[in-house]
Amino acid sequence: MSKLVTIYGGSGFVGRYIARRMAKEGWRVRIATRRPNEALFVKPYGAVGQVEPVFCNIRDDASVAAVMRGADAVVNCVGTFDAKGKNNFDAIQNEGAARIARLAAENGVANLVHLSAIGADVAAESQYAKTKGEGEAAILAAFPGAVILRPSVIFGPEDGFFNRFASMSRLGPVLPLVGGATKFQPVYVDDVAKAAVKGILGQAEAGIYELGGPDAASLSELIGEMLTTIRRRRAVPNLPFFIGGIMAWSLDLAQTLTGGLFTNGILTRDQLKQLRHDNVVTGNTKTLADLGIEPVAMNAVLDSYLWRFRPTGQYDAIKESAANLRTHG
Repeated sequence: MSKLVTIYGGSGFVGRYIARRMAKEGWRVRIATRRPNEALFVKPYGAVGQVEPVFCNIRDDASVAAVMRGADAVVNCVGTFDAKGKNNFDAIQNEGAARIARLAAENGVANLVHLSAIGADVAAESQYAKTKGEGEAAILAAFPGAVILRPSVIFGPEDGFFNRFASMSRLGPVLPLVGGATKFQPVYVDDVAKAAVKGILGQAEAGIYELGGPDAASLSELIGEMLTTIRRRRAVPNLPFFIGGIMAWSLDLAQTLTGGLFTNGILTRDQLKQLRHDNVVTGNTKTLADLGIEPVAMNAVLDSYLWRFRPTGQYDAIKESAANLRTHG
């Protein structure tokens, strides 16, 4: 019988790419998710019955253990940007990660891959980064042979970074930023999936890997690249952090006062803390190079999915061709 991998959060942005690659490797893939009925799109990644979404609550021992039963390898892709509620930073990124590692060790799982983030640090000011660091520590304590992947901001067709800013650029002539000088090293989602697959197959040494693409640039420079791709000209002022603090506090308050009817997806106080630190490969850990993976550049991919944010969408290329014909006619 073919081997089985359980991917917690396998229907998410990164998880679905890992699932697709593992199906091609011939493995059975179990997608553990809170809403399996919304994850049916993963089933065609493999042959009939090869890829199956199943219900799992990462906050419950029995639920986590049930979907792990019989697995040869486990991947944890579950993360959150919610600071409050039942599925908060600590419950998901610390306790949830620890639970998966503990049960994987108890059940004799051969390989464990955990998706963390650059900046994960138990001493971090940001709760997001702090709980990521605590989760890593708990995983290594329970499962020393784990492979931990720390990507910088991840880009790809379903990303929440370039898609988000491209969408915001349609709202007006100004696209203000906070932390415009902060550096990032965007990494392609399928490169992260390739790294995870190495860990699943036992082809990666245990330990922490920081994953970054070939281009490190400031947030302002990245937004400039995005605007060029979508053919829009916008003023991109870099706001001081104290103004960002007022904005983040106001937006967080609005979410609290409305009981969550308004969700602060613009800028939170915790995100502001993260923006004070560069998000690039430090050189203190292993990297994609240690896995034999050549990272894909942004400009090779952005055009393939950001075209829909252009003023006339897919017709922009036709208009540009027509303009060239007039110029050379």
